[in-house]
Amino acid sequence: MADRYDHQKIESKWQKFWENEKLFAAADKSRKKKFYCLIEFPYPSGEGLHVGHPRSYTALDVLARKRRMEGYNVLSPIGYDAFGLPSENYAIKTGIHPAETTKKNIATFTKQLKALGFSFDWDRAVTTTDPAYYQWTQWIFLKLFEHDMAYKASMPINWCLSCNIGLANEEVVNGRCERCGGEVEKRLKEQWMLRITKYADRLIDDLDLVDYPERVKAQQINWIGKSHGAEINFQIANQKEALTVFTTRPDTLFGATFMVVAPEHPAISNLESRISNLDEVRAYIRRALEKSDIERTDASKEKTGVELKGVAAINPATAEKIPILVADYVLLSYGTGAIMAVPAHDQRDWEFAKKMKLPIVEVVSGGDISKGAYEPLVGELVNSGKFSGQSVTKSQIEIIRWLENRKIGKATVAYKLRDWVFSRQRYWGEPIPIINCETCGYVPVPEKDLPVVLPEVENFKPTQSGQSPLAAIESWVNVTCPKCKGKAKREIDVMPNWAGSNWYYMRYIDPRNTKALAAADKLERWMPVDWYNGGMEHTTLHLLYSRFIYKFLYDIGVVPARCGPEPYKKRTSHGLILGEGGEKMSKSKGNVVNPDEVVGKFGADTLRLYEMFMGPFDQAIPWDSAGVAGTRRFIEKVWTMFTGRASVVKSADESLLMLMHQTIKKVSRDIETQDYNTAISALMILANAIATGGSMDRFIRENFLKLLSPFAPHVAEELWLKTKHKRSIQLEAWPSYDEAMLVGQQFELIIQINGKVRASVVVDADITEQLAETTARHLDKVALHLEGKTVQNIIFVPGRLINFVVT
Repeated sequence: MADRYDHQKIESKWQKFWENEKLFAAADKSRKKKFYCLIEFPYPSGEGLHVGHPRSYTALDVLARKRRMEGYNVLSPIGYDAFGLPSENYAIKTGIHPAETTKKNIATFTKQLKALGFSFDWDRAVTTTDPAYYQWTQWIFLKLFEHDMAYKASMPINWCLSCNIGLANEEVVNGRCERCGGEVEKRLKEQWMLRITKYADRLIDDLDLVDYPERVKAQQINWIGKSHGAEINFQIANQKEALTVFTTRPDTLFGATFMVVAPEHPAISNLESRISNLDEVRAYIRRALEKSDIERTDASKEKTGVELKGVAAINPATAEKIPILVADYVLLSYGTGAIMAVPAHDQRDWEFAKKMKLPIVEVVSGGDISKGAYEPLVGELVNSGKFSGQSVTKSQIEIIRWLENRKIGKATVAYKLRDWVFSRQRYWGEPIPIINCETCGYVPVPEKDLPVVLPEVENFKPTQSGQSPLAAIESWVNVTCPKCKGKAKREIDVMPNWAGSNWYYMRYIDPRNTKALAAADKLERWMPVDWYNGGMEHTTLHLLYSRFIYKFLYDIGVVPARCGPEPYKKRTSHGLILGEGGEKMSKSKGNVVNPDEVVGKFGADTLRLYEMFMGPFDQAIPWDSAGVAGTRRFIEKVWTMFTGRASVVKSADESLLMLMHQTIKKVSRDIETQDYNTAISALMILANAIATGGSMDRFIRENFLKLLSPFAPHVAEELWLKTKHKRSIQLEAWPSYDEAMLVGQQFELIIQINGKVRASVVVDADITEQLAETTARHLDKVALHLEGKTVQNIIFVPGRLINFVVT
């Protein structure tokens, strides 16, 4: 008679064992090859873990456990990213200090994470709100300041009138605060800035050194937005002043029929005395500044603008006067804040010209400009003076040379990337370690005085004036200048929530070091991170910021040269878990699933297995309660197989033995490609075959449990013990397979798009058309070629290829 499977008793037992034995502690000194796997550390919200957290964490835990069994010295750390606006807003709402709520939330998260059996090295845990941690966040800022990478400047920022705080562009939706729904306006504020733009080229070029999905690389490159082109000066009629524009299409200069300036452009105020419709212009500017940059540049939105009547510019190519307009789709932060509009060859300008009844002049042959702009970089120039008849490619070179000879333009490179706004006017963040002296200016806090500890305050609410609440603490603000010993004041802005998360992976390496961010020999031992997994929402800004900070520390020698110029070798991302029915989980919809309830009812192993089995790892998948119950039944089946009456024989049936070897190969490969769902499917197929046959030999019995152990470690440990093994299964070697037992079981599937080979992948011989299609679509190369296209037909040739016919 089989023992009853009591998940609570079993899981509690093994979690205590792992913790007491420190089974998952990484060794700083070891002859084993290192493997550093990293998850994005969680923000400890009041709600605790949601079921989306375990999906990413389990995936990397599966990998970490496999690597240990493969003989690696594995670092799998955990920590908490605890500063930020959500905690502060919660504190304002409840009146409970954010330090109290953060401490309570971290305790809750820790309990939940341990209950899920993740193999973290808990002795290395860090929290960004710990002064012993943010001492080094402040130290990094001092190094940036020392190397002229941090400076203060006036910047227009999005200001929420309700939260009384500056917002990133991404936090403004339809002119309102994403968090509270309040009205947002533009305000000019003194802000600390970081010169990330100095690293723009390297942040692009060094993507060749890493293993990131192509779409992630594309996001990084697009955000930086490097463009080759020319700067051209357009003289303002009857004025000494000129407007400088940046364009990637100098070949279209003769077709510039009007100019557009950003609402914030200083030329508008300089020309006020000549603008006859000034009230109309000012009203438009006020409306424009209520929008975020993202809204203003949304290509799907109707373009608006107002002509600056009474002023005009001179097209340097034609010497003709052209009107100047102000429009919100032009940003002061990109290029020069002014553009030459060529409606015949830019669709945005074409739509704007049609609406404003402005002239459209063709200067590149090949299109029908009555129906829309002709934008391709092919054709010959027309209506372009002496350049008419030249190809686009040649004319770009010739026109730039002509502009340079006349000293009215030059070749240049522009970037969408702006310097990083690094200050926030709030309480719950790292104090910026700078002192403002009337005599000496901005003076760094001496390193010996770090950390500058965030003071405890009773009133942590943002102020109507827009100053940080820290401004009211005179005993903290008023200090002596470290340089001249005169009267001075502390910087009252704090760092953004990005500050502590852009270097945390290095602190894990040496978390208790009081002399340095991390010891050089330990950084050499562990960096770079071998595999980093997180959400797609963090593959642009967080990835960019952390790469930038790492490169800076690498350049100044804090990160040893042997570590290399990139922090992460490999980056992958997971899809969201949706509510049942496919809707996003939210409290208002009542479809949020609490992982504690799932663990309590079904067990941690069930939750882990289900989240890996529920669908392709990189796709958004709806929660399915029936699927959870089904996964639990699988574990119970395995439990019965090993504790019931299934017989153990000296030599198993050859067909079962072949299936075992195939399963070892498949599970091993699928973990590496993050096809966790098909790996678990293979284990289920093998379990069914064993149950049908009713017997297994030692090879099958032991290797089945080894393959199961990364996914369901508690039950695997217990069954390993019950099958008369004395030490933890985590200390065993990962299974190996015999190639001779795999003959004819797999083949290389060729993937074509419109008959052209775009990729290939090794698959099982009996793969179905549906699975072949799914497998192909998940390959980055295939996904890129299918993006934006319609699949009209799929041709599947079993054992050979799959061809997508697209338009």
